[in-house]
Amino acid sequence: MADVLYIVVPCYNEEEVLPETSKRLLEKLQSLTDAGLVSPASRILLVNDGSKDRTWELISGLHASDERFSGVCLSRNRGHQNALLAGLTYAAGKADVTISMDADLQDDIGAVDAMLEKYREGCDIVYGVRSARKTDTFFKKTTAQGFYKVMSAMGAETVYNHADYRLMSKRALEGLAQFGEVNLFLRGMVPMVGYKSDVVYYERGERFAGESKYPLKKMLAFAWEGITSLSAKPIKLIVGMGAFISALSCVAMLVLLILSIAGSGAGMSAWLLASVWLACGLVLLAVGVVGEYVGKNYLETKHRPRYIISEVLDK
Repeated sequence: MADVLYIVVPCYNEEEVLPETSKRLLEKLQSLTDAGLVSPASRILLVNDGSKDRTWELISGLHASDERFSGVCLSRNRGHQNALLAGLTYAAGKADVTISMDADLQDDIGAVDAMLEKYREGCDIVYGVRSARKTDTFFKKTTAQGFYKVMSAMGAETVYNHADYRLMSKRALEGLAQFGEVNLFLRGMVPMVGYKSDVVYYERGERFAGESKYPLKKMLAFAWEGITSLSAKPIKLIVGMGAFISALSCVAMLVLLILSIAGSGAGMSAWLLASVWLACGLVLLAVGVVGEYVGKNYLETKHRPRYIISEVLDK
C-alpha cells in the first residue's frame, strides 16, 4: 500500500496567496494519488500561525469543501519555525512521510516528485535546494549568500541555499521530536538528526502575492537566532578577542615604559584614550553576547510550550 503523505504549509497572513496555493497543491496531491505514489489518505496540512487576516477562515472553508485539506490553528502568533514544527509534530502521528514548504508558491511544487523518488530510494530526509537566484535582486542575492556564509563561519552548519522545503520520513520526524529546545532553528536542527539524506535542486520563483515575511531585519534576527541556538563559537571568539586585547595591552605598556625612560611620552595620551574606548566597546560587546546565551538558557529552563494549538480540522 502506498505511503500516507502530509504536505505541511505554515501560513501567516496568507489570504492573498492561499486560494492559488491550495489549488496547485491539490492538483499535485491528486496527480500523486492517481499515479499510486501516495495513499488516498494523504493530506495538505495548513498551519495558521495566529494570522490577523482571513487565513483561518479560508483554511476552514477549504476543509469543509474537501477533506484532503486539514488545518491546525495556533492560539497566537509563534513565528514560522514554531508553526512549522507544530505542523510536523501533528503530521508525525498521521503520516508516513511529510513535505514542508512555504505558502507563497516560491518553492517549486514540481520538485515533490523528485523528493518522493529519493524517499523511495531509502532517504529519510531530502532537502530542496535552490539551483540559482535568478529572480532575486542584487541586494537580496548578496544578503542571502552572506546569511549562509556567516552562519557557517559562526559554527551553525546548514545546507547551503536550503530554506524549509524538505521531505522527512516518519523516522526522521521521531528523531526531530527528541530535540527539546525552545529556541528553534530547524534548518540547523534537521541535519543533526542524521539518517540518510540527499538534495533535490529546483528553481525558486517569485512570490505569487503578498509581501515577504523575511525582510533584511528579520533575516538578520533569524541568522542570529540560528547562530546562538546551534553554536557556542561567538563566545570562543570573545575569548580569543580578549586574549588578543590583553596581549596588545602588554605590548602598549612596554612601549610606554620605553618611551618614558627615553623621556619622550608626548602624544601618547590620545592613543591611550582610543585604546580605552576600544577596550570598553569590546567589553560591552562581550557582555551582550554572553547575555544573549544566558537569556536563552533562562527561557529553556522555564520549559514553556513552544506553541499551543487552539483548533484542529482533520478527518
